[in-house]
Parts: sequence; structure tokens; C-alpha cells
Amino acid sequence: MKYSRFYSQRYLIITLMLLSGIIILISCQNNTDKPEGEGTNKEPHIVASSQIEAGRYLAIVSGCNDCHTEGYLLSGREVPEDDLLTGSFLGWRGSWGTTYAPNLRLRVQEMAEEEWVMILQVREDLPPMPWMNTNKMSEEDLKALYHYIKSLGPKGEHVPEALDPGVEPETPYINLEPQNLPK
Repeated sequence: MKYSRFYSQRYLIITLMLLSGIIILISCQNNTDKPEGEGTNKEPHIVASSQIEAGRYLAIVSGCNDCHTEGYLLSGREVPEDDLLTGSFLGWRGSWGTTYAPNLRLRVQEMAEEEWVMILQVREDLPPMPWMNTNKMSEEDLKALYHYIKSLGPKGEHVPEALDPGVEPETPYINLEPQNLPK
């Protein structure tokens, strides 16, 4: 009798531990019903007083001006808003050739909101544009970015097209090739 109570308490404890473990495993399990790329990383996270304010914030924290605003990095980020996102004639050179950050203020004038969203969600193109990051942005956040850029109005001119590898740029450029790599 003494042993049977011990074993039944032990059995109860083991059963509760197993059930707790199963519940923990189920709650930690990844949701495999959604295709890769869907889920919380696609849900909007920006809450602002307006869609334009959300877009302004996204342009800042996403680093859009770093490349798409002439002189932004070299000026200590002191560029008037009226001059933001007008593209840059500073090339980014690497094994892919030389790329230029386009004038987004002209680009958004040339495309519909839906086209903008689709491009930023699926495009994979030349460096240094971080397509892998924009591909993960929510549709609402991409629309906010579009409306912010559109609100700035058209300004400036188009930048040069990308150059193939081996073609020497006529504009200033930054070399993005790693140096002193171990052999």
C-alpha cells in the first residue's frame, strides 16, 4: 500500500511533466501553414499620425537617403527635405559593375502605387540596394513610403544607368570590393 501510493504520485507527476512538455512544444512550434516570407515580418509595424509621416520615418530608418540623396552621407545627413531622394551620381562599383541610386522622386511619378509595392516586394537586383530587406516590408509600409516620396514632388534628373563590369565610370564612385581578404 505504501509503495502503490508512491508509484501513483510518481506516475501523476511524470504524466503532468509530459503534458507540460507537450504543451510547451506545441506553443513553441513554428507555424508551417504559411509559406516562407509570410507572417509577422510582413505585417505593418509603423504607426504614425498619417501615411506620409509613416513613410518619412521609414525613409529615415531604412537608410533610403544614404544612397538616394546626393551628398547625404558626406554632409553629416544635413540635407534639406526638399532635396531628399533625388538620386545620386555617385556610383557604387563592385564585381557586378557600377550602379547608381535612382531619383526616387521621379520614379514614383512614373509608376502607380501597386507597381511600386510589387517591385519592392519581389525585385532582386544589383547591389548595394538591400532588396532582401525591402522584400520583407509590409504592403502598408511600402505604400506609406510611396506616398511620402510622392508628397515631395518631382525634382532633379535621372541618374546614369548601371554600367557593366569592366566599364570605367565617368562619375565619382565608391569601390565596394573587399580588400586584404585571406587567401
